[in-house]
Amino acid sequence: MKKVKVAVLGATGMIGQRFVQLLEDHPWFEIEGLYASERSDGKKLKEVNKVKDYSFRPETMERRVEQIDVAKIGKNCRMAFSGLPTDIAKDAETALAGVGVAVFSNAAAHRMDQDVPLLIPEVNPEHLEVARSQATFKQNGGFIVTNANCSTTGLAPPLKAMQDAFGLKLVCVSTYQAVSGAGYPGVPSLDILGNVIPYIKNEEEKMEEEIHKMLGKVTQHGFEPANFDMLASCARVPVIDGHLESAVVLCQKDPSAAQVVKALREFRSEPQRLELPTAPIFPIIVRDEPDRPQPHWDAYAGEPARARGMAVTVGRVRKKDKYVKLFLISHNTLRGGAGGSVLNAELAQAKGLLK
Repeated sequence: MKKVKVAVLGATGMIGQRFVQLLEDHPWFEIEGLYASERSDGKKLKEVNKVKDYSFRPETMERRVEQIDVAKIGKNCRMAFSGLPTDIAKDAETALAGVGVAVFSNAAAHRMDQDVPLLIPEVNPEHLEVARSQATFKQNGGFIVTNANCSTTGLAPPLKAMQDAFGLKLVCVSTYQAVSGAGYPGVPSLDILGNVIPYIKNEEEKMEEEIHKMLGKVTQHGFEPANFDMLASCARVPVIDGHLESAVVLCQKDPSAAQVVKALREFRSEPQRLELPTAPIFPIIVRDEPDRPQPHWDAYAGEPARARGMAVTVGRVRKKDKYVKLFLISHNTLRGGAGGSVLNAELAQAKGLLK
């Protein structure tokens, strides 16, 4: 199969460089160019490298970053992966879709648009079809698909498994989010070392809004949000990678803890059935140890090797009265960032949207 040419936008940032990591040897996609703002034009990737836990190939490190050129990308690329800041992403992504590029975005700019899928392939693969309703898709095949906020991404698969099996009435979540979620270089060391910051701007609102869109339905009038109550409290903690979350869930039925564990362990979805390259074999891993999951041990969960960091790990599943309590963790710049967008693109390729 001939590889699809892709552009990486925001290649000087952490998410952009995670895109480069995941695309370096991708079986379906090939990087055409690395793009960022004017001030980074001409710099080699090795001069702006921010990824500390992965070694890029020497030839990749020698690649030069270019200023974003919509016309050039439209001419040379079928797809673009966007790690751009939200304020820049809105216009750039719209322009690229307008010249026939399929944009897979990590930015928040278009997440709540009524014709833009907010996609996690294990959770709401059917939402991808809404991209076909975008005016640009009908004109020239261009469209925009977004992935969710990094904290929402980890929570959504376990909730989907529980929604399918037992229904949902109430979800209360508290997050303990890694500093890399704030972008490079994260949070100033004198603010975060030995400390917890119980505020992340707009994070709670994003979680409460996005989860309802993803777990909702697609109707002839657009997206119909899921009907359950959702409360989020978000904090930043001194961890490099991996968002830990504590969830309390009230289901419509009244499952035992063992029934919940069974539903989580057995959960599979479209990416597993299609054997997409970056899909984890087990999208949800349940740990039985009393002290798991932990960022140190579980942030990079997922098999095969390409799916490392793509699984959600759940632990401490227990009942109190009618409430299910559990902890979960996911890698915020892989599953919750670049990896989520790459998996979205793989689903789009498998479903024929990239022809």
